[in-house]
Amino acid sequence: MSMNQTVHSCGNAKTQWRGLYAIADTGLIGSDLMDRVAQAIQGGASVVQYRSKEPDPLCCSEEARALLALCRRHGVPLIINDDVALAGIVGADGVHIGRDDASLGEARAVLGPRALIGVSCYNSLESALEAQAAGADYVAFGRFFASLTKPNAVSADLSLLREVRKKISIPIVAIGGITPENGRALIEAGADMLAVIHGLFGHPDVTSAANRYTKLFQL
Repeated sequence: MSMNQTVHSCGNAKTQWRGLYAIADTGLIGSDLMDRVAQAIQGGASVVQYRSKEPDPLCCSEEARALLALCRRHGVPLIINDDVALAGIVGADGVHIGRDDASLGEARAVLGPRALIGVSCYNSLESALEAQAAGADYVAFGRFFASLTKPNAVSADLSLLREVRKKISIPIVAIGGITPENGRALIEAGADMLAVIHGLFGHPDVTSAANRYTKLFQL
């Protein structure tokens, strides 16, 4: 089975690590969270990430549980951004961690061996190699283009993706300002998944937007 055909099962969900990685940012989506995520899944999203900076843990827990139920109905994994404790509390399929979050080892100890754990590696091949050796399920790089969510994030380029593709055997996620127009170049350079926030949930028709990204992987 090739990298792009890898299927990772966790909980009641199965992940094919190729396609659209939909990041549901509550700060952008607001009260339409469930409807907008359902539209993204309808449009072909392979993975959903719950991203919230809401200070109320009860609110986050309720939203994450509702999203998990939706994702489970459609066989799509739910990943929690940053918050290992929340992922464990609601029984999410996994967590995505960055440099300022819990370590991969700490996340694995809390969530167990079947959890999907992704690691932000920004523009560092060395960080990706370390994450892979430590048992990460996928690594993420970016931003590749100007980003509305993180305008000051470190930048990465296509040459990095090509180098990573040669040395990393786990799935690679690209993020940062990705559109249907520039996303194909990232796939050709080695990205298995395109992680999108504004290009998806900032669109009035989320299903149509998701479908445009999904079609990039069919070319």
